[in-house]
Amino acid sequence: MRGPQTVDVLIVSLGSTAGLRAADDELRDSLRRAGASVALARPSAPAEVPTLMLTDLRWARAARRAARETLEQLRRSAAGALVYSSTTAALLWPRPGAIRFDAPSAGNRPGRHGLWQRPLERRRLGQAPLLLPWSEGGLLEVPATARGGDRALVLPVPVGPSGPHEARRDIAAITYAANPSKKGLDRVLAAWRRVQPDLRSAGVSELVVAGASVQALRRLGLALREQDRVRIVGALPPEDYRALVRRARVFVCAPRREDYGIAQLEALADGCLLVTTPAPGPYAALAIARALDPRLVCDDLGDALRAALEDPPADYADRAREALTPFSREATDRLVATELLPRLLG
Repeated sequence: MRGPQTVDVLIVSLGSTAGLRAADDELRDSLRRAGASVALARPSAPAEVPTLMLTDLRWARAARRAARETLEQLRRSAAGALVYSSTTAALLWPRPGAIRFDAPSAGNRPGRHGLWQRPLERRRLGQAPLLLPWSEGGLLEVPATARGGDRALVLPVPVGPSGPHEARRDIAAITYAANPSKKGLDRVLAAWRRVQPDLRSAGVSELVVAGASVQALRRLGLALREQDRVRIVGALPPEDYRALVRRARVFVCAPRREDYGIAQLEALADGCLLVTTPAPGPYAALAIARALDPRLVCDDLGDALRAALEDPPADYADRAREALTPFSREATDRLVATELLPRLLG
């Protein structure tokens, strides 16, 4: 009979989006590079339901089941430390652990959308031995009573270029809209329709929409016309999506709220200019975009888009690469090895 399998860290990965799955894989790999043994528990996706309250309940139950099953496979308490990826994964935890999150329900589940999640989340955040927000902005949305003392470590998701920058960029703009309403796709399309006929950049007058299907746009009443020059590519494998980003001059978005903005950071890493409206939430790329070119961060998305395509700053990509240094894999590896792992293992 096999004895207990011991691991230093068990990550309970919610994995409800491609971004969350990628972030958890990065954390697992970084911990391993620091010398820790790591297991990852990832639940199967539950059936879709119509409200955020029920969606979170189903995902929380799925995360609890995955954590219990993995702990049983590891024979009782053979996992030295637990890290719950997102506050939703921690809501029904079988055992206390650190909580890693982009934003708490206190910020992204307002009103009736978070009636049961918010009070339970406050309790879990207060009980967790360590909080691991993706950004300072995410930490500031945690109740002050839960983030006092030395209980938090800001741990960004590493971001880097996905390949060599393309010498010729033949796509005018790209946007990512897996949640079209939250990402403000209607506002992006309205701005694009306004400026696209006037663009002087011949041959690069196409907007690519990734992450959203034609059916999703129709459900929101977003009908496209041939003259709009919009191409819907839907959900793509990460390598295919990032290949399109490397061909785009501009990444454009108008989020109604941004919990982190990994797609915007990836676009900057791949050499795109970032055109965005200001948005509430811990929007990590917003301050970077303002510092790189304040013309491209404004509520008038059309004017910003026109400026990016017709009058781009020549050194934008180089300055963006420098601004992303704190988000590099090397920087997060140092944080994991020198600060996270000692705190987890005590």
